[in-house]
Amino acid sequence: MSTDLAQKCVLVVDDSKFVRTTFATILRQTFMVREAADGEAGWAAIEKDPAIVLVLTDLDMPKLTGFALISRIRDSSDRRVLELPVVVISGNEEQANKERAREVGATDFISKSADAAEVLSRLNNALRLVTTSRELEVSRQAVSERATHDPVTAAFTPHYLVTEGRKHFAHAKRHAGELSVMALRIDSHADVVRAAGKEIADVVLKRIAKLLMDKVRTEDSVARTAEAAFMVVAAGTAAPQMLALAQRLHRELAEAKVTYRGQELRFASRFGVASLTMDPVNAIEDLMRLAIQRLQSATGHRLLPEFSVPPLLPTDVERALQALENAADAGRLAAAAKPVLKRLQRIAKKLN
Repeated sequence: MSTDLAQKCVLVVDDSKFVRTTFATILRQTFMVREAADGEAGWAAIEKDPAIVLVLTDLDMPKLTGFALISRIRDSSDRRVLELPVVVISGNEEQANKERAREVGATDFISKSADAAEVLSRLNNALRLVTTSRELEVSRQAVSERATHDPVTAAFTPHYLVTEGRKHFAHAKRHAGELSVMALRIDSHADVVRAAGKEIADVVLKRIAKLLMDKVRTEDSVARTAEAAFMVVAAGTAAPQMLALAQRLHRELAEAKVTYRGQELRFASRFGVASLTMDPVNAIEDLMRLAIQRLQSATGHRLLPEFSVPPLLPTDVERALQALENAADAGRLAAAAKPVLKRLQRIAKKLN
């Protein structure tokens, strides 16, 4: 007997002692076996015993049916439980019951009259299927982490944003510079999917991403971090400027007029901002988490109480002011300081 298989436990759940004994006798040739006389007992065993790698269950049982047991397994937040293969012990059930069991997540079915060779073969196949699925998931994750751009929007991937963000963070820390992060979520995305379908919704997301990337500087990093969420990491940008950008985007999205087959699509959004000068943190990931937390708790535009959001300025004026601030921070305005100040003073007098 393989040592690896001998350490794996199969849970047999059936209210018939005869059925449990029959299958347990077959399975003990290869696996450890646990038995449960009803669905509730089976669920308790699954929660407590991490050695269980497969569940063999009847459908018609007291306390908790096989259908309900499978549903609990597939709804679990514990990945170990969620991915358990579940093979249904089938007797003379109607085809409708088998279809229902498959719909709630059954992996396979095996007859109560199956011989030992068939039982072991079917269960080993179920276990191999789960192993292959996990290997594919690991492979997909590895590919995702190597990718730099999201295929739908052409923005950065979350993994690459963290890589770029760490560089910006290290530079800002070293030179006592500004660094801000903005998280943006399109709350109405699900409505767009329902109204226009996934393909059109993806086109809309691509346009929103382009709008966002057009609003920031070339050296800023923009990523799509979830289905309808984006994040910006901007070095040399203070929180008031980032908040002004976020508010401008929020307004432009709210005012956007997009019609699909006679139906107007609306874009509700919310945002959160974190800044290195106001949030003393030790890593870019901490700033990202703060921005997301503020987005999630945002009510209206009161997203960062430490700042009063400056009034919106035309884009060209905002960019010019930001360029002046960056040049001053870098010490490149010394020779031109007086002429610049005089021009600003003339503007200030006109506003007064």
